[in-house]
Formats: sequence, structure tokens, C-alpha cells
Amino acid sequence: MQKSIFSFLLYLFVINRSFGQSVVPVPFGDFEQWTVRIIKESGIIGGNTRTMYMIAPSDTIIGHKNYEPSSLSSWGTSNALANVAGIVKTSVTVFPEQRPEGGYCARMDTQLATCKVLGIVNITVLASGSIFLGQTEEPIRSANNPMSKVSMGIPFQGHPKNLIFDYKAKISQDSTVTRAKISSFSEIPGRDKASAFVLLQHRWEDDRGNIYAKRVGTGKELFDRSTDHWVNGYKIPILYGDITSHPDFRDYMDLLSEESSYYCRNSYGKMVPIQEVGWGDENEPVTHMILMFSSGCLGAYIGALGNSFWVDNVKLEY
Repeated sequence: MQKSIFSFLLYLFVINRSFGQSVVPVPFGDFEQWTVRIIKESGIIGGNTRTMYMIAPSDTIIGHKNYEPSSLSSWGTSNALANVAGIVKTSVTVFPEQRPEGGYCARMDTQLATCKVLGIVNITVLASGSIFLGQTEEPIRSANNPMSKVSMGIPFQGHPKNLIFDYKAKISQDSTVTRAKISSFSEIPGRDKASAFVLLQHRWEDDRGNIYAKRVGTGKELFDRSTDHWVNGYKIPILYGDITSHPDFRDYMDLLSEESSYYCRNSYGKMVPIQEVGWGDENEPVTHMILMFSSGCLGAYIGALGNSFWVDNVKLEY
């Protein structure tokens, strides 16, 4: 699947360059097509019928089946099907929404997901709505280490200059955020923000299946204010090499720590952390791209309830 998406991106780039253009739409990044999943949750928690949305060719899937990603779309979302102690539950934090001028966008919300059955399971977690290039491994069977359930990034080559997209935001200005993980719930000091980023990596695997990466390109921004309207054609520059001395460098653009590592599936079929071990040279070959948008930036189970982030028309500029 990921190879076919990369080939399509490369094809679009060649076509655009041949016509003197250098802006490449990310496939399905206009969010006009969605696969709809109709899932009935377990009777013990109410037996409600829920609708989940995946960024993929228009289709409808009925029943609590694990999602098989389309060969045409590499988008994943924070929407997920969980099966905890035999109880089927959904979490839906990403939705299609129609724009006032027509067409659809992706909406991401920060909200609570709860699954409680006396004597069996008692889980309340905070989830930030996110869309990304990658795949969530279904079904989710526990709330532990959520990033280990997501294979993050796709094979990619190239050195784009900018990430381009349209956006709208509703961001809380409160000085406290919610921490909700399993049975723990509290309000703590902090500010949550929406985020958008692209990370270009040179990855390799050792003979034991460990995955390492050098960071070649970085484009990341946090959005701390609500907008009254859509901001169209917004650009985030992609900076190359070691950017720690660049005037636009911010702490949140630094290399990923061990605690914040993303995961991917190695050649043995096992999910392992992607260990960023240093900065790559600006001319170093790129092997993978991580692209993500989210209604929050504080990591798993911490955020501002009610934050929303809308994104449309995702492109790369060369």
C-alpha cells in the first residue's frame, strides 16, 4: 500500500513539473472521499450503533471488522475500533465536515472516550483528534502506550520546500488541561494547542529488527489561537539538516525523545519504536515521511477538551 502511494506522489510531482508547476496534492488530502464504517457496540455498554470515518475511497463497511487500509490512501486517523475484555467500543474524534463554500474537510476534536462495565472494565481516556500518514493497528485492546498501536509514516523520497494546507481552529485559552488515562482523571496546569507537522527521515534497520532514523527535514507549527474564518494556502517551511541554530527553531521541533518515539512495523512484522539518533545532512537521502495534523500537542491522554482543528487541501511544494 505504502509503495503504491509513494509512486502516485512521485507521478503527480513529475506531471506537475512537466507543466511548470511544483505543488503536489497529497492523495485524498482534499478530504472529498471517506469510507464510512457502521459499527454496533457491545450490548453491555448500551449496544449503540456508531459511525466511524476513514480517509479513503467512498465506501460503506457494516460490522465490527478490523479496518483493512485502501491501497490508494495512506491516511490513518485517531478513529479506532477497540475490543477490551471482549467488549466492542469505538472512539470517533475525526469527521468529514462540509465547508461553507462547498466541498469537505477533515475535522478533529479533543474529547473523552469512556468504557465502563461494573467489575469488568473501567476506562476513561482523553483523545485528541488526529490524521496522519500511517496506519492504526486494530483492534485496540488496551490503553497502554497508544503510539505502539500506530505505524507512523510512509516510504518517501524528495526534499519539498513547504507543507501547504487550509485550516480553521478553535483553541481553548484556559490555563489548565485535562489528564484522563484509564481510571485517573485530573485537571493540571498547561495550555494545549493544535499541531501540524512533516518530518522527513532517513531510516534503517539493524539485524535484530531495531529501526533507527536521522532527521533530514523538519516542518512543524503549533496553533494557539482560534480563527474566525478559514486560512487558505497556509505554508509551513521545511528546514533541512541540524536546525537547532536556525532562527526559526523551536523546542517542539527537536529530535524525538525515547519517551515520545513513534512506531513502525519492522521486517519481522513487529511494531518497534523509530529511534531518532541524530540530524541528517541536508542532502542526505530521504526514505520516509511522517505527516500529521492534530487538535492537540501534549501527547497521549492530556489536552484541552473542546479543542477543534479543521484541515483541507494538503499539498507539498517543491
